[in-house]
Amino acid sequence: MTSSHYDVIVLGSGPGGEGAAMKIAKGGRRVAVVEHYREVGGGCTHWGTIPSKALRHNVRRLMEFNSSPLFREAGEPRHVSFPTMLRHAGQVIDQQVGLRSWFYQRNDVPVINGKARFVDDHTLEIDTPEGRVTRVTADFFLIAAGSRPYRPDDVDFSHPRICDSDQILNLDHTPRNMIIYGAGVIGSEYASIFRGLGVKVNLINTRDRMLAFLDDEISDALSYHLREHGVLIRHREEYEGIEADEQGVTLTLKSGKRLRGDLLLWANGRTGNTDGMNLESLGVMPNGRGQLEVNHDFQTAQPHIYAVGDVIGYPSLASAAYDQGRYAATHMLEGHCNYRLAQDVPTGIYTIPEISSVGRTEQELTEARVPYEVGHAFFKDLARGQISGQTVGMLKILFHAESLELLGIHCFGDQAAEIVHIGQAIMAQPAPGNTLRYFMNTTFNYPTMAEGYRVAALNGYNRVA
Repeated sequence: MTSSHYDVIVLGSGPGGEGAAMKIAKGGRRVAVVEHYREVGGGCTHWGTIPSKALRHNVRRLMEFNSSPLFREAGEPRHVSFPTMLRHAGQVIDQQVGLRSWFYQRNDVPVINGKARFVDDHTLEIDTPEGRVTRVTADFFLIAAGSRPYRPDDVDFSHPRICDSDQILNLDHTPRNMIIYGAGVIGSEYASIFRGLGVKVNLINTRDRMLAFLDDEISDALSYHLREHGVLIRHREEYEGIEADEQGVTLTLKSGKRLRGDLLLWANGRTGNTDGMNLESLGVMPNGRGQLEVNHDFQTAQPHIYAVGDVIGYPSLASAAYDQGRYAATHMLEGHCNYRLAQDVPTGIYTIPEISSVGRTEQELTEARVPYEVGHAFFKDLARGQISGQTVGMLKILFHAESLELLGIHCFGDQAAEIVHIGQAIMAQPAPGNTLRYFMNTTFNYPTMAEGYRVAALNGYNRVA
């Protein structure tokens, strides 16, 4: 059995692990990364963010082509299969793996493939794919092992008619109709993707409304446009049982409804990848969903063992995980960290149309009794939206009714995840630079979607002037 010592060992090569490993390597310390999968990148690259967003991008382009009056003059509507879309998404994954592998090579960070478990406070044993056992020790550890789809025991995921959000990426055909159980971010995104391919979709939401963490107006807009595209949404439903056969799958709901489809996609919850690490023997106890509790410096119950990303739960975003990893690495290197992570983390949801927001919602401001006002810019009124044909959506600014301080930016529509960053940058400025006046007094290129900030600002200012 071989053995090596490092200053830091990182478990997981997703955004959180990569951010930490690069920071530690550039700080002059010896660091190694343990990755269970055969390639680096983590769930973000192989099963989550990259493949689903690549799929969504190509489906949106197909929808744009098929709905454009100009292109209709050039030929008949085009139909592309789901496996074909997957092959194109695979090209992006390969490019990302190559890039991320080069990061580790360039910074002399060894990547050890295998499944790791703690032997004691400072020792790991790694079962390699070749059947060998490697033992490594370190002063610090960072757990960034990510998450996987939650699988209830009474659902048969070995049946070809039932899949989770990882298995869907191996689908070898385009179903005629499907049931998606779970209307969270993943379920909503895949509902958009499959409906864009012409698949009939039943979307089952276990809650009262879709994506309840969003501003109500944005959540309502998403529900409306999914229905307008033909997605059938069923709220406040829970499953009683799932039966699959060679012809299809039947979902029985507690309300008495029985739904039949070619395929069922389970998209209801995630589980942290902490099982098998033997953390319990160290007093680091995962909760029922495999998540770890950490303090404000991302330390677990063992101060030399840190955790970031999906294994600590909210916000479970690749962007946030990367920043968390760099923060934790800085704390390991210096014993403290002088910078604080941003409190307002932007949310990007890649439905069709997409959604992005940063800051507080109307509900939160109302509950906090903050006097606020609203400014809107509707994409249908923007020249760039009319030129591009992307007229569905809006930009919404929430601001203090007296000081005009920006309190929240919410965007629904094409390029929402890009557009929101303009508002995010201004919100982060010290007073008085973080007010509505910035957008009112700034000249924007015309025609652009960014011009919506000026339109929304003037719309809101007219309510208080």
